[in-house]
Amino acid sequence: MQPQTETLLALWIEARTRFTNQLTKLIEADLQKRLPPSPNSVGFLIRHIGDVELLFAKNVFGDSSIKVSAQTVIAQKDTGEWIHLEELLSYVAHSFSALETIVKTQTDADWNSIITTKEFGTKTKAEAFGRIVSHTAYHAGQMAILVKYGM
Repeated sequence: MQPQTETLLALWIEARTRFTNQLTKLIEADLQKRLPPSPNSVGFLIRHIGDVELLFAKNVFGDSSIKVSAQTVIAQKDTGEWIHLEELLSYVAHSFSALETIVKTQTDADWNSIITTKEFGTKTKAEAFGRIVSHTAYHAGQMAILVKYGM
């Protein structure tokens, strides 16, 4: 792996521990917790993180083998269906693996290539990757609050 790829991958994996460390402590009852009036539950946030990781693997990094139906992005709200812990854990393990695999193939030059998405415009791949790092950490913080204080 190239040095810039190693560094960025390590940064993402470390930031993602804010999310993964919570997963080992969850019970199925936690998945439905939310803080009204916010509609999003813990289960929704887990699924959303997985959906966005798969979208990044496919749309930012060009992995055409990825098949994703980003249901949380499509619905744009919690539909109440994310209540099965093992399924969600499997989904985010898959999304992590898919994104990690394609990121590992990036060369140092690839990180400076320009991509354009409707979600966040024109950026280098490195800048776009910053979005997935902050996205996961942001929602991990929300999850922690919901697990602690949610109903």
